[in-house]
Amino acid sequence: MSVDQRNLLERLGQVEAADVGRVFREYLRGVSREMLTKVMAEEIEMLCGPAYCPDSEASCHRSGSAPGYAYMESRRETIQRPRARRQKEEGTTEEVELQSYRAAQDPSEAHRLLIEAMLAAGSMRKVGKLVNHQRGTSRSQLSRLWCEVGREKFAQLRHRSLADGEDGKALDWLALMLDGIELAADLVAIVAVGILVDGRKRVLDFELGASENASTAQALLDRLIRRGFGTAENRPLLVVLDGSKALRKATTKHFPHARIQRCLVHKERDLKRYLPRRHWEELHDLFDRLRKAQGADAAIEVLEELDRFLVPKNLAARNSLHEAGADLIRLHLLDAPSTVHGTLLSTNLIENMIHNIRRSSRRVNRWRPETDQAARWLATGLLTAEEGFRRIPNYRDLATLVKHLEDRRDAKNLVDLRERLPDWLVEVESADEIDADETVSVGIHVDTTDKVTVGSRG
Repeated sequence: MSVDQRNLLERLGQVEAADVGRVFREYLRGVSREMLTKVMAEEIEMLCGPAYCPDSEASCHRSGSAPGYAYMESRRETIQRPRARRQKEEGTTEEVELQSYRAAQDPSEAHRLLIEAMLAAGSMRKVGKLVNHQRGTSRSQLSRLWCEVGREKFAQLRHRSLADGEDGKALDWLALMLDGIELAADLVAIVAVGILVDGRKRVLDFELGASENASTAQALLDRLIRRGFGTAENRPLLVVLDGSKALRKATTKHFPHARIQRCLVHKERDLKRYLPRRHWEELHDLFDRLRKAQGADAAIEVLEELDRFLVPKNLAARNSLHEAGADLIRLHLLDAPSTVHGTLLSTNLIENMIHNIRRSSRRVNRWRPETDQAARWLATGLLTAEEGFRRIPNYRDLATLVKHLEDRRDAKNLVDLRERLPDWLVEVESADEIDADETVSVGIHVDTTDKVTVGSRG
């Protein structure tokens, strides 16, 4: 055991418990400083030869020392650095940059920690306090760093390919989720998240606009398609929406064969607006049963019970339920395993990201649409959230859903369950053609636009 280690143990035994961490960190910084000094001295010796015995054939010579700085434990600290100079052909000399010193000046880890602190604190002033106002952490310097990192994150998010992964393999997308976030009165962002057939999740892109309108959504989907987003072998895309008509219009325009699933969380929240609070618990229980239902039969049964529940309560709530139609049970019509319902029956994946972004940007008092401020904040927040993404729960069961999408299972179930369909399911959008003879007998008309209309049996 070295003398320094013995001294450390003695000091740790003498200080209060609250100071043990501080003493140990000071020891580590001292060891790091000593190691850096030794490495730079060895590099100087390689360039110039041993001290007091210069190498006559060396192209460099020692030139004293100068003050400098290095990052240790992500803190910028002052050090004394050795210097070397090289003879140039015209007779003058130039300073040689030491590779070890340049490596010690790499601020990437310190900047990473500062960005994390800014996301957590939401304030440049608070970050300065957190790092004890180290050099390089003034409000203006942090602001410039934040802008620089935000633009890098935006470019990374906007320009990465959606057709191929980092390993060069083609990406096969299963589902698309779209939802909006209101940043200010006249500033809205539509966020897109994709799910691959193997259960991996990825932030795709976002589009800023004055409102959550169809043109904003179309601009977003146009860009996604240009970047290579799509499914393999003409399989219909599963799209999960919050209920916005603008998003639905843009989706059906760009993906006419898409299977649309309405977010049950949004619909439950919408129905609660019409009902007294005393009915909320029963409403929640019905939606919980719908989430857990396996197959189309069970889902239709719960929908009918939900409709009967609303009949004596509120007409507007019942109309709202009817408006969603079969899009509320698209996954059930596809006979998707109930194990993946928790992820695919809502846009909670985006909602959670938006919640985290709101928390980190809560101190932004004024969004400036005339600048790239919102784009930088969103790109940084979304990519930071993506770093914590895991595969969806029970992702191995997605293979069943993929097969049922390829088979257009929902259209077949609509035919098989024609006697079970409630009268208020007037229009059910599909993207598949069924046997014309069969459709005539059940009152289903198939047109050339590949839409299935289920007529009322009244």
